[in-house]
Parts: sequence; C-alpha cells; structure tokens
Amino acid sequence: MSVLKFNPRNAVLLLIIIIIAIIRVLNNFSTGITPLANYSPLAAMALFGGAYFGGRIKPLAFPLAAIFISDVILFATVYKQYGNGFLYSGWVWVYAAFLLIAWSAKLIIKKVKVHSLVMAIVVAVLIHWIVADLGVWIGSAEYEQNLSGFTACLIAAIPFELRLLTATIIYSAIMFVVFEWMKKRFHVLQTI
Repeated sequence: MSVLKFNPRNAVLLLIIIIIAIIRVLNNFSTGITPLANYSPLAAMALFGGAYFGGRIKPLAFPLAAIFISDVILFATVYKQYGNGFLYSGWVWVYAAFLLIAWSAKLIIKKVKVHSLVMAIVVAVLIHWIVADLGVWIGSAEYEQNLSGFTACLIAAIPFELRLLTATIIYSAIMFVVFEWMKKRFHVLQTI
C-alpha cells in the first residue's frame, strides 16, 4: 500500500484558495461590508487553481470544492431564501462556467506573466457571462427564447459581469502575487 506524499506546494495552493473562500463567506455574513459581497472571488479561485495545480483533476477539483463548500454554507444560512433546497437554481450552469474557467487558465497561463493573466481574466469573465447567462436564458419566461432574447439577457448581466471583472482582477492579483512571492522565498514551492 502506498502512502500519500505530502506536497507542500499543493498544500499552500489549497490553503490560499481556502483563505479566499473564507473571506468570501465572511464578506457575505458581515453587514458592515455588504457591498463587498457583490465582488466575488470565484473566478479568481478557478483561475488560480487552473494555473498552478498540476495534473488533470486537481486544477478543476480543488477550486470547485472550495466554491461548492462556500456555496453550501452561504445557501444554508445567509442566502437561504434564494436557495432551492440545496444550492440555487442555475447552479449547474455556474459550475460549468467555473470548470471552463479553470480549464482555460490551464491552457492560457503556461507561465505566470501579466499578459497571460490579463488574457485569462478576460476569457474567464466572457466564459462566465455566456455560460451562466445561457442558464438564465434557457426556459426563462422573462426573455424570449431566440437570439434577441439571449442578447437581452446578456445585456442585463453587464453590471454583474463588470463586478465579476473587478473582483477577478483584485483577487487574482492578491492570490497570484502572494504565491509568486512565496515561491521566490521558499524554494520547496517551485514546480517539481
């Protein structure tokens, strides 16, 4: 029987994602900083995991697990009235978007550089915008089930996507800068 080896790099990456997920939950519980609740770190968490975790499963599974756990906590407490008994309607579309975001980060961010990170952030917001709003539009009574209805749905989502863009820039900068700094300081965190 093989013993799982402790990988400090993966532990630190996961710890950073967990800390950001905790900040997300605390922002939503705090009445004093409610405006921050609209600036979600979810896309940044998916980008970060996709960029740094090796293999095929970890880049997708670790960030999504943190997103899922924080969603379960929030929809069992603060956002209970918006839930549908488990999470919220349309969660499948949102999670599909975050899976695609993590996967796109794996493809775009081969080496962490400002230009690749900026490109990944733009792609992440576009993925979220199209995939999550596809879930809002399909079967909606509010939007016609044609191209003009989908376009109207996308236009209505622009304010939300601008907040996602802002949050993704801020949280990505924090997460990537912290880990890059730690990599320089602690060589054990370098890619093996």
